[in-house]
Amino acid sequence: MISNLHYISQGESPEEHLKNIRKMCTAGANWIQLRLKDECLEKIQETAQKAKDICDEFQAKLIINDFPEIAKKVDAHGVHLGKEDHCPLKARKLLGPDKIIGGTANSLEDCENLCTLQVDYIGLGPFRFTTTKKKLSPILGVEGYRNLLNSLHAQGKMIPVIAIGGITTTDFRVLAESGLYGVAISGWLTSHSNPEIIFKEIQQHFSEK
Repeated sequence: MISNLHYISQGESPEEHLKNIRKMCTAGANWIQLRLKDECLEKIQETAQKAKDICDEFQAKLIINDFPEIAKKVDAHGVHLGKEDHCPLKARKLLGPDKIIGGTANSLEDCENLCTLQVDYIGLGPFRFTTTKKKLSPILGVEGYRNLLNSLHAQGKMIPVIAIGGITTTDFRVLAESGLYGVAISGWLTSHSNPEIIFKEIQQHFSEK
C-alpha cells in the first residue's frame, strides 16, 4: 500500500537525517524516503541500514532515493528514482516484483513514460517553489495537477500520484480535492514542532487507498 504522506529525509549530516527520521516515525510517519546526497556510497549504505532499523522498529516503510543497489543490500521496501537516475525496469529486475518503485515526474509526458515503465507511484512536482531541490522545474500549481490528472485518468492510467514541492498544511484540502493520492513533504515537516498534528490532518484530507 502506498502511503498518503511521504516524508523525505533532511539534515546537514547523515546523523541528522537519522535523527529526523526517528522524530517522524515517533510522530506517526509510516513512509520514509531516505534522500541522502553528496555522500560516498559507503556512508549512504551505512545510513540506509540504520534508517531501515529505525523504520523496522516503528513498522514504517523505507524507500531509498536514487540507489537501487543499496535498497537491495539493506532490504528496504523500495526505491524512488529521479528523472536522471536508473531505469525503473532495471531497478525492478534487480529488486524483484515485491518491492516498491517510484519515479519523479514534472509533466504529463513524464507521467506517461513512467506508466510504461511500470512504476508503483509517481512523485509529481513541484507544486510551488522549494529550496530542497537545486534544479527546479516549472511549478505546476493546483490547476496544473488537476489538468494532468484528468489527462491520465482519461487514458485509463489510475496510478497513485504524490504531490511534492513546497507543500504545507494549508494546501492539503485543495490538493486532495484535485484528485491527488497524497503529498511528499521535506523541509517544512522536518522543522515542524508537532509533526504528529500534520499526520492527523493528512488522514482527514486523504484516505488510504
